[in-house]
Amino acid sequence: MADIDKLAEVEDPTERALTAHSLIDDHQTAIAELSRMRREALEELLAQGMSQTRLADLLGMSRSRISQLLAAGTRPERAFLGSGRLTVAIGSKREPNTKASVSEMISAECFTAYGLLADAAAAAGLDIAQEVVPPPGIVHLNRPNLIVLTNPRLLPFLSQVMEADPHIRYVADGKDDWYLIDQSTGEEYRSPRNRGEARDYGYVGRLPRPDGKGTFLYLAGTHAPGTLGATCFVVDNLTTLYRELKTRRFSTVVECVFDPDNPLKMVSVEPVTPLYRPDGT
Repeated sequence: MADIDKLAEVEDPTERALTAHSLIDDHQTAIAELSRMRREALEELLAQGMSQTRLADLLGMSRSRISQLLAAGTRPERAFLGSGRLTVAIGSKREPNTKASVSEMISAECFTAYGLLADAAAAAGLDIAQEVVPPPGIVHLNRPNLIVLTNPRLLPFLSQVMEADPHIRYVADGKDDWYLIDQSTGEEYRSPRNRGEARDYGYVGRLPRPDGKGTFLYLAGTHAPGTLGATCFVVDNLTTLYRELKTRRFSTVVECVFDPDNPLKMVSVEPVTPLYRPDGT
């Protein structure tokens, strides 16, 4: 209310309009987050055995209103993606001797992955924007509501950021051959796609920002189909992942089997490691 009272005193209509527009966006985001938190708390109380009638008495509402909140409120699992406008940063590759634009250097798999995230964001009531990261892959990680796609081959700094993950790491074997290693077991996950098979591995994890002020979601395949598979795993399991992890840090490796005639069609995506957390599984 203090912001509104202050705004009412602004004489310049342009400044007043711009400020009001910004405040509306901020308050709508806050209301959506509060709605999500309320619904999540209500669902937790129901799971603990509290009746909807008791919830209605607790909040001073009718039982029908409680039912409406549980049915129509913002889905709690949206917090797994973010709490405001999402940015999806995608590493790009510039082929030699081509004149294609940076945006044309995004793989079809990553473009499809972004579409899946955009659909999931829309269903959760979140806005989303795509950001193409040109070579040499310098991506700004210190910002909220960030999702990063593609592996350290295109985004080299991510291999250093992944050192904060005590369980899973991307490792370079030669100039262009990258693979995942489970440091807890020593198991190596080298992409079968290198042998011509219709399978790849993907990394799914929430990593700390370099500035220590938050985290970002990182989805990265050893090859492009693995990035798409990692995205499918998140989108298809959003509710389960949020219920188990909330917005805490974690990581896992998924195996992605795709149609050999169409790498954009995932046949199956299954985790091959536990959902690791920094303090254990």
